[in-house]
Amino acid sequence: MAEVLVFVDHVDGAVRKPTLELLTLARRIGEPVALAVGAGAEATAPVLAEHGAVKVLTADAAEFADYLVVPKVDALQAAVEALSPAAVLLPSSAEAKEIAARLAVRIGSGIITDATDLEAGAEGPVATQAVFAAAFTTRSRVSKGTPVITVKPNSAPVEAAPAAGTVEALTVAFGEKSTVTKVVARTPRESTGRPELTEAAIVVSGGRGVNGAENFAVIEALADSLGAAVGASRAAVDAGWYPHASQVGQTGKSVSPQLYIASGISGAIQHRAGMQTSKTIVAINKDAEAPIFDLVDYGIVGDLFEVVPQLTEEVKARKG
Repeated sequence: MAEVLVFVDHVDGAVRKPTLELLTLARRIGEPVALAVGAGAEATAPVLAEHGAVKVLTADAAEFADYLVVPKVDALQAAVEALSPAAVLLPSSAEAKEIAARLAVRIGSGIITDATDLEAGAEGPVATQAVFAAAFTTRSRVSKGTPVITVKPNSAPVEAAPAAGTVEALTVAFGEKSTVTKVVARTPRESTGRPELTEAAIVVSGGRGVNGAENFAVIEALADSLGAAVGASRAAVDAGWYPHASQVGQTGKSVSPQLYIASGISGAIQHRAGMQTSKTIVAINKDAEAPIFDLVDYGIVGDLFEVVPQLTEEVKARKG
C-alpha cells in the first residue's frame, strides 16, 4: 500500500486535533507516515502511532523556530523525495496552506485546498470541496505530480488505529531562502479557555443583532455552557464589538463544526462562505425573512436576548 505523508501540527510535542483527523483520512488512501518538525517533534510519536502512523519522521533545528514557513517547506520536500508518497496532507490553517502552496510549486504538483472529505480513487485521491462561497460542492483530484491537499478541521473523526509509529530522523538541507524572513519577537496570545475557533466542534456566533460589545456576554455564556468557541460576523467585528481573530466569513476564518449557532446574524454571503459546511446549523433572528433561514437546519424567529439566555439555562439544567 502506498504511503501518505501527513504534516504534523503540534506545539512542543502536543499534537493538535486536525492532525489526528488527517491520519484518519490518510488511512483511507494508504499508509500514514507523519512528519513532525521543530522542538518536541519526537514527543509526538506515541500519539501519532496510536492514531495510525506507521512511521514518524522527525527533524529539529533552530531554523524551524527562528524563521518563517520556508524551513518547513524544506523538510516536507526532503520527506517527499525520500518517500515518493501517494499524497501529502496538511491541515487548512493559514500557515499550512502557504507551506502547501510553496511545496506544490517546488515539486511541480497540483494542489487542492480546504477539502472537506477525501477518498481513494482509481487515478489518485479524490477530494470534496465547498467552492464559490460554499454555494457548490465539487469532487476533484490532482492530475499532475504528487497531490498536495489541505483539509479543513472537523472534516473527519479522530479514530484510534494503533500502528508501529517507528521514529526515523529526517535529514533536511536548508536552502538560502530559508533564513530570509526571521522571527524577531513573539507575544503569547491570551487564553480564553475556549476551544480554538477553527477546530471547535461547536461554534456560537453573534452578529449585528447583538447590538454592542457588552452584549456579547450573552453569546459567550451560551458558548461556555456548551464548551464552544465564540465567533462573530464581519458587521460585529467592524463595529469593534469583538476581536477580528474571531471573525467567521470569507474575509475571516472558515469553520466547519458539528454544530454552528448563529445569533443576530442576517446571513450575508460573506458570512455564509465561512460556515456553510457546518454539519448542523441553528439560527436565532427576529427577522423571519433573514437570508440565514434559507441555510439552516433549525431556525428560531425571536429576540436573541430572550432566546439565548433561555437556551443557556436549559443547557446548564440538562448538564446537571
